[in-house]
Amino acid sequence: MSDFNNWSQKGHAQDWLLFGDNLGEYLSLDETSLSNGELYTILTNKGAKGNKGAIVAIIKGTKAITVIAVINKLCVSRRETVKEVTVDMAGSMNLIAKKCFPKTEIVTDRFHVQKLAFEAVQEERIRLRWEIIAQENSKIEKSREFGEIYMPELLSNGDTERQLLARSRYLLFKSKSKWTPSQITREELLFERYPSVKKVYSLSQGLSYIFENNTNKNIARVKLAQWYNKVETPGFKSFNTISKTIQIHYETILNYFNNTSTNASAESFNAKIKAFRAQFRGVRDIPFFLYRLTKIYA
Repeated sequence: MSDFNNWSQKGHAQDWLLFGDNLGEYLSLDETSLSNGELYTILTNKGAKGNKGAIVAIIKGTKAITVIAVINKLCVSRRETVKEVTVDMAGSMNLIAKKCFPKTEIVTDRFHVQKLAFEAVQEERIRLRWEIIAQENSKIEKSREFGEIYMPELLSNGDTERQLLARSRYLLFKSKSKWTPSQITREELLFERYPSVKKVYSLSQGLSYIFENNTNKNIARVKLAQWYNKVETPGFKSFNTISKTIQIHYETILNYFNNTSTNASAESFNAKIKAFRAQFRGVRDIPFFLYRLTKIYA
């Protein structure tokens, strides 16, 4: 019933699709999974706002040399009109953007930077939780030796220490202004008992504050330098790693403050693909799935 069999891109759809007419001045470059964890690189036009004309290219895999070869099929003069490409922190994505759009400004997505900080906070919380579980197991074993029933200490909000660390997961992702009254109580107990969690949370929120409250690139540069100094003081390994990662991507991260551009449009488009895939309970025929996808978004 469709014109799938006469589709001009059917022969290579499994490996790549290209829609040069959709090329715009502001692009997003990201990866997504279509079926069984098989990754595809997707280049989208932000100007289309996730609607028709959004897809510029879909290429199987994330290998830079393969993706570059496909995108470079577009004429150089068209590629040179691109002003900005937002990417995540993957080295391959940066390389693709540089090689395919040599005159564009590359922006590293701020949310990928912040995500690293959030993960570092959770790493410290989980480390402490394992310690508490191990201590609790030892106390249970000793109680059994003496024929006693182990009763864990209850804190003022009704949590045990183990529960306190487990139930603090979500509040550590949010700023203090968004905490509920019960979360404020839990936070006070958490930070009082585990100062290291308070330190890493403060570092994480400090990084978020720089992105959320600065629009001037030069001011942001100074603020990031001050943040580096704070990271070095506590000596947390994960945050030292984040600091080095930011230094590696320093200029492309600072480019965010020129137009406050993010890769949110790419993440939103990925969500649409997942919803489309879920609607049909998975992907059995990848070329036909891509055909239907491009009919809507290309």
